Amino acid sequence: MSDLIRRDPRAERIARNRLHPLHVAMQPAQQRWMGPNGVMRRNVHGVGFIGPNGIKRIDRSGAQQVGLSKRSASIEVQLPLHQVPAPAFYIAVVPDMVGGRLSSHDRDVLGLARQLAGADGAVLAVVWGDCKETAFDRAGVDRLLVLDSHGYAPEQQVLGLQAVDIQFAPRHWLLPDSRASGGELGRRFAARVGERPATRVWQVKDGQCIGRAGAGLQDVMRGVPRIILAAGECAEPVSDTRHEVIGVQLSTAVVPCLARIEDLGAVEVDPAAIPMAEAEFILSGGNGVKDWALFHRAAAALGATEGASRVAVDDGFMGREQQVGASGTWVTARVYVAVGISGAIQHLQGIGACDKVVAINLDPACDMVKRADLSVIGEGAAILQALIVAVDKWRQEIKRDAA
Repeated sequence: MSDLIRRDPRAERIARNRLHPLHVAMQPAQQRWMGPNGVMRRNVHGVGFIGPNGIKRIDRSGAQQVGLSKRSASIEVQLPLHQVPAPAFYIAVVPDMVGGRLSSHDRDVLGLARQLAGADGAVLAVVWGDCKETAFDRAGVDRLLVLDSHGYAPEQQVLGLQAVDIQFAPRHWLLPDSRASGGELGRRFAARVGERPATRVWQVKDGQCIGRAGAGLQDVMRGVPRIILAAGECAEPVSDTRHEVIGVQLSTAVVPCLARIEDLGAVEVDPAAIPMAEAEFILSGGNGVKDWALFHRAAAALGATEGASRVAVDDGFMGREQQVGASGTWVTARVYVAVGISGAIQHLQGIGACDKVVAINLDPACDMVKRADLSVIGEGAAILQALIVAVDKWRQEIKRDAA
C-alpha cells in the first residue's frame, strides 16, 4: 500500500463544520492540553496500543504500533443507512446526468427531493441510457429506474416519463432547470400531462416555492406544483445519510414513437472557440508553467479549453479573456486542471463552482493542492508530457479497435 497521504475533502469539510452531526466523530483524540494553571496535561490512557495478548503496551519508537504510526489524512465514516421499505409516496427526480454522472446541480435537486420526501417518502431517480454514476446512495436516491434512450430523443423520453407517472404516481416531479436537458424535458413533460410547472425555483418552504423571474431580478411565489424545475443551489446536497438505491422497473414497456428529430451525434467543436464560462474541461496554467509550447500541445491533445491565472496573463503568456478568477472569468467546468497555480484567493473564488479540480504543482502545501480533489505533486512539464503520451496511446488503441 502506498505511503502517500490521500486527502478526503468531504471529511475535512465535516471536521470544520461544528454543526454537522458527524463533526465529533471526525475530531482526533486529544492527548495533550494546557491546563488552567499553565501546566501541560497528558492523557496517559490514550498512549499505547493493545498487544496480541490483550495487554496494553507503550512503544515510544512507534515501530510495533501496526497501522498507528502512519498518519492518515482520510477518515472513514460509516453514514447511517436510511431505508424506506414501504414508501407512502414517491418524489421523482430526473437528473441531467451529463457524461453519465451526477452534476452539482443534480445533487442539489436530489437534496430538495429529500426534503420533500421526509421520513415516509422515497426519492425515485429516473435516468437514461448509459449510467456511470456509482454514488447514488450518497446522493439521496432510494429507488433507481434506468430507461433506455439513445442520443437526443425528447419525444421518447416524455413517453417514458408518462409511463413512470402512471405506474408510480409521484407526488412531485423534480428536474434541473438547466440548458443540458432538464429544462427542455421538464417543459415538454408538463405540456404532455397538462400541468403548469414552477420554473427556476430556488427555494421550497412551508408549502410555497419561490422562483426567479424578470431576468432574475424578481421572485415569484406560488404553491408547490407537481412539476418543479429547480435552479442550482436550490437545496443542500445530501451528506448525512446513505440510501438503499433499490432498482425498480416499469411494469409495461414504453411504446416507441416515430421520432421527428434525428440525432446525428456529437459535433466536434474547437475548444478555443468555447467561451470560458461555458467550458466543461479547462486546462489552466500559472506561474509554474515554464514551457508554454508544451502547455498548448497538452491542451490540444486533451481537447481542453485553455485558461490562465492572473500572473500568467500579466506576464503576457495568455490573453486577458483567458484569465480565470474573481478578477477574470468565473468558470463552472466539470473538470478544472490547474498547472503551476499556487491558488490565490481570487483564483479559488473563480473556480468555486467547478465539480472536480485537479492540481499539478511542486508545492504540496499550496492552497490549490488543498482545494483540489486530486493532486499530482511533481514537475508540470514532465506530467504534461506524460499526459500527451497517454492520450495518444489511448487514441491509437481506439482506432485499432474500430478497425
